[in-house]
Amino acid sequence: MNVLSIAMQLFVVLFAITIHEAAHGWAAFRLGDPTAHNLGRVTLNPIVHIDPIFTIAVPVLLTLLGMPAFGAAKPVPVNPYNLRNPRRDSLWISLAGPAANGLAALGAFVLLLILKLADPGVNRFLKVISRTLFKSPEMLRAALPKGIFPLEGLALILYFVVLINIYLAVFNLIPIPPLDGSGILMGILPEKYADRYERLRPYGFFLVMALIMMGVLTMIVAPIEIFIDVILG
Repeated sequence: MNVLSIAMQLFVVLFAITIHEAAHGWAAFRLGDPTAHNLGRVTLNPIVHIDPIFTIAVPVLLTLLGMPAFGAAKPVPVNPYNLRNPRRDSLWISLAGPAANGLAALGAFVLLLILKLADPGVNRFLKVISRTLFKSPEMLRAALPKGIFPLEGLALILYFVVLINIYLAVFNLIPIPPLDGSGILMGILPEKYADRYERLRPYGFFLVMALIMMGVLTMIVAPIEIFIDVILG
């Protein structure tokens, strides 16, 4: 994968995690907790959300390995004592981040379809991209336009927006602490079961790492990727 496509992916990762964390903070503020707002975290300025390891080092390493860029930001702080209904409101705050990524992916996908229908060059370009990206770096390099082709460049950025935001949304919906899916599940479970479920938190990080190493995330996202490739191809 060339330097341009790596740079595009890293830019999109930064965008995706920024809207994710900003959505958490905005939802918390709307539901009565000003903690993130007072700390300046309800913003689309990516600098305030950056974590040196998960926002910079991990995405760079993944792209250099030819894998989809993926990362995380500093978690937005939430004080449940400020919420009007802590259990219910925590559910909506947890859901806000993945929902923001899902909407971003959907919007980018619609724009991709419009470009595909409007420009034959973009249509041909997307067919090659969907078949070679992360599969055959040599074919991808051959397919990338030589020179300045604004529409094809925009199409590639939008393609990354779709994939990376889907990855981020699906990953965070896994119901294991500290991921957002655990906050959603905590809000649904009866209180006595939620208390038992909370005991998983000290082991959550290790469980998530185990799932990633077992390829569970890839299996979850694969059908979505296939659908996207079929539509764009």
